[in-house]
Amino acid sequence: MDEFEIVLTQMPYVGGAASRMSDFFMRLMGFMAISRVLRRHGVSLSVIGEIERETYKAQLLTVPEAERLASGRQFMSSENQTLLRDQAIKSATKSHQKEFPEDFIYDFVEPGPSDNFEFGINYKACGFCKFAARHGDKEILPNICGLDFDAYATRGIHLERTQTLAGGANHCNFRFSRLPSD
Repeated sequence: MDEFEIVLTQMPYVGGAASRMSDFFMRLMGFMAISRVLRRHGVSLSVIGEIERETYKAQLLTVPEAERLASGRQFMSSENQTLLRDQAIKSATKSHQKEFPEDFIYDFVEPGPSDNFEFGINYKACGFCKFAARHGDKEILPNICGLDFDAYATRGIHLERTQTLAGGANHCNFRFSRLPSD
């Protein structure tokens, strides 16, 4: 809990309720604290990743399935895609970057004729990467990135991602499609 208090004081402000990324910071920064403590106790990064994924998935599954799937449908909706397009443009403006330098910067990606996804997001700057670089947590980043797959799958969304900023790429390539319903 002491480390969690430290992480909370280090967490950047990226716009509060006006920024869709604030929620990601709020939900995932606790894993930074857990990772730091486990690393100090000599736990390997792969074991930390497993603990975090299992913990996060268990937490996500406490939400009733109907509610999770409704959240996924809302995320995939045309209305949300319009909002994401608008927010992507806003995230890249110089005034937004100056006001919230620790925020994410991303582009909305429309599928091409041969693509097998409904829409995508290319993150060109990552708030978690910025945080980790500033506080010496870079080795933890792949575990944080790994949480994305369960976060979307529990809401009925397939995430395909083949590269990340944390892994050295010039952007994270999130591609979203609906999982087939049972």
